[in-house]
Amino acid sequence: MNAPNHRRQFASDNYSGVCPEAWSALEEANLGHAPSYGDDPWTSQAADLIRETFETQCEVFFVFNGTAANSLALASLCQSYHSILCHETAHAETDECGAPEFFSNGTKVLLLPGPDGKLDPLAIDRMVKRRSDIHYPKPKVLSLTQATELGTVYSREELQTIRHQAQQSNLRIHMDGARFANGVAALGAKPRETSWEAGVDVLCLGGTKNGSLVGEAVIFFNLALADEFDYRCKQAGQLASKMRFLAAPWVGLLKNGAWLKYAAHANRLAASLAESIRQMPELKILFPTQANSVFVQIPERAIARLRGKGWLFYTFIGQGGCRFMCSWDTTEEDVRQLVADLKQCLT
Repeated sequence: MNAPNHRRQFASDNYSGVCPEAWSALEEANLGHAPSYGDDPWTSQAADLIRETFETQCEVFFVFNGTAANSLALASLCQSYHSILCHETAHAETDECGAPEFFSNGTKVLLLPGPDGKLDPLAIDRMVKRRSDIHYPKPKVLSLTQATELGTVYSREELQTIRHQAQQSNLRIHMDGARFANGVAALGAKPRETSWEAGVDVLCLGGTKNGSLVGEAVIFFNLALADEFDYRCKQAGQLASKMRFLAAPWVGLLKNGAWLKYAAHANRLAASLAESIRQMPELKILFPTQANSVFVQIPERAIARLRGKGWLFYTFIGQGGCRFMCSWDTTEEDVRQLVADLKQCLT
């Protein structure tokens, strides 16, 4: 068996371990016995902390992963004869293996363009008005990603413009918030300002990419849409018997603001990496670095050399180029080492 590689990588924020706050809460939840299937104090406390964080009454459900969160949430917003509108690079389209269509019994996913991974409000309007006859799947849901798959962040003004367009078109709004914390940290906003105050009906809040070990939170701001969502979770195999182990890390992340502290840290190091890359004329930053990812065009020869030095990163995500993700535990020294090796590989 190969020895474990403890080097921190830039391929994905999923590579990172569990932050101390989440780990400590998990250890505490592991002491003794607790009721199962969510009837435990940890699940109640985590849900209440989410309500406090977003400053509103909402229904909260904990599921194992982002695929389940997004797919089940989208299925709850529409019928099988409806359609879901999302950006052409959205995770719901490119990386869910057809799960939104599967769990909604065949709802059509329609793709929209937009610069830098963001939806163009005019494209939303054109798609909704494209056809209105009974032979076409009726647009019902608009799915946003914050932060986007290309590392950009919708501003509060952009979200309000999209909200207005969605209201005009009678669309419900779903938000894939796998990196919602990074978006909030980047804007310096209150969580409510970029969620329910921006017209979001349901938010899939990511914890795994922000220091948790497993589990995402599905948050319904539109309470009526949460009706019987617990049955969807059970049928889809997402009702954890020992639910406290999905919920407890959220207590650690949210209780004293660790989730935003770590998101801001990851964003800051991504900005530092991007600035270093800009000093290398052979390289080109592909999209604005607004959250915790950097997309860069690197010569093929240098890509091979960089991988030869043991660095892991993806080249197939988004719209081309190499993606480097900073995580809650990325250090300044990690960035310096990557930059140094990148410079060496370019010579």
